[in-house]
Amino acid sequence: MTEHPETRPGTPEEPAPAARSEDAPSPAAEPAPASGRRGGRRRRPADRRRPIDLWSRRLVLLAGWVLRHRHATAALVLLAVLALYGVAALSRPAVDGAAAGSRVPVASAVLACPAPGGSTVGVLSAPSSGAGRADVISGEDGAVVASPTRPGVPWSGKAAGGPDAYTIRAHGAMAAGLQAERTTHAEEGADRGLAAARCTGPGTDHWFLGPGPLEAERIDVHLTNVDAQPATVDLTALSGDGPLDTVDGRGIPVDPGATKVIRLGDGSEGLGEIVQTAQIVALRVHATAGRVAAAVRVRVGKEKGVDWLPPAGSPATALIVPGLPDGAGARRLLVAVPGPDEARIRIQVLTEAGAFAPEGQDAFHAPGRTVTPLALERALSGKPAAVRLTADRPIVAGFTADRGADVAYGAATAPLGEAGGMVADNRFDSVLLLTAPDGPANVRVVTVNAQGATGAPRRVRIAAGRTAEVELSPLAGADEKAGFGVVVTPEPGSGPVHAARVMATGRNGRLFTVLPIAPARTTLLLPPVLDSQRAVLP
Repeated sequence: MTEHPETRPGTPEEPAPAARSEDAPSPAAEPAPASGRRGGRRRRPADRRRPIDLWSRRLVLLAGWVLRHRHATAALVLLAVLALYGVAALSRPAVDGAAAGSRVPVASAVLACPAPGGSTVGVLSAPSSGAGRADVISGEDGAVVASPTRPGVPWSGKAAGGPDAYTIRAHGAMAAGLQAERTTHAEEGADRGLAAARCTGPGTDHWFLGPGPLEAERIDVHLTNVDAQPATVDLTALSGDGPLDTVDGRGIPVDPGATKVIRLGDGSEGLGEIVQTAQIVALRVHATAGRVAAAVRVRVGKEKGVDWLPPAGSPATALIVPGLPDGAGARRLLVAVPGPDEARIRIQVLTEAGAFAPEGQDAFHAPGRTVTPLALERALSGKPAAVRLTADRPIVAGFTADRGADVAYGAATAPLGEAGGMVADNRFDSVLLLTAPDGPANVRVVTVNAQGATGAPRRVRIAAGRTAEVELSPLAGADEKAGFGVVVTPEPGSGPVHAARVMATGRNGRLFTVLPIAPARTTLLLPPVLDSQRAVLP
């Protein structure tokens, strides 16, 4: 009777090996095959073929299981990757993240000065004993018109006419804290007034607040591409009545190394006709490809004043707007709410006498996606001041100021850091407005001229919640018509300080301008490089 081999459930039945006749010769008695494969192919013994066949069958079964359980397979792969990451992490020495990060000096910087035809361009970097160079390059033909090489020593020169910007590229010690501005002075004509603009670096997002086409005769947006790659810009705006919803102003191309000047309200790039009825505006310049330096020039009317809108910074819930000048004339705060929700805003005025909330204006509501004006001349009573704003929604803020037949504009600024801030080109009657919003502050003010001579440091103490006015003057024996630089540095232990420079000329300062002072950037923080699951996970 023939016996059948045992069959296990779930396992393919394997045939029993064939019975061998006892009369058949044993394998040892079989003659060895001839060398060189002559006489046919050499056959492998059956006991060596059988394991291979068995593993083939098992692989087929495994493939079928994988197809039926695809999600489980993905989980197994993920677990395998995590296991590999864990083994790698455990096999490496621990790294202290705080120690891995390092702060290094700024070694290169680039700024763009907008369309400086007929103006003075001033350049100043942080004082240093190192070597460096800053090339002032004409945007019209790419020629280098000057190359200052002395850190901490101001340079200024007349800029040729033309619509193109000047680019300043600095390396080495000249790059640390690099600041530059352009100043224009005209006693008569369509552009009569005193105007100053801080030269800015390229970025992807810029905000500006000021009058709209209904209030100003001409508003020009200057876009400068300092890079070798093309840039694309979207120009949008909010008004006092709400957002200016239009497809105009989108996808504006700016060629490498070029400046494009767009007149607001003129043509599709200037937002078209919809912006012409806006009395006040908040402009956003957003680069969707590449990056640009942006500036906005406002001419109110013939012999009614001209100036530049300073960058207003990114939206935030707590802002300090320094530099509201003294004297008679309108003082108007502008607050924009970029988001769709209404913002509740608290306001505090910081003067030389102290901090207070304007009567009836200590808190107000600003609708979303609008610009809200707030008159401040009665609260200021002709005194210099700063404004503190706190809100439950991110906001952007600035101000407009009238004096005689000229205008000036200001914006919220960041506090000066350890490296302080600088103004490269002071002339005429110049004063600093220093505000300490949170606690007492102590700053050091140093004047330096183009020959490298430095005045004795002046130490200024600002009481908490107040604004101090500091008069600036050239060094003794220097040409009063020549410009000079100023370095403002908070001393160790000082509270935060926000600063602006006010410059005026003519009888009773009838021509004037305000320049917010940005914190000098002298170092960069390199973040630590650490192991992270994000390196292997999507």
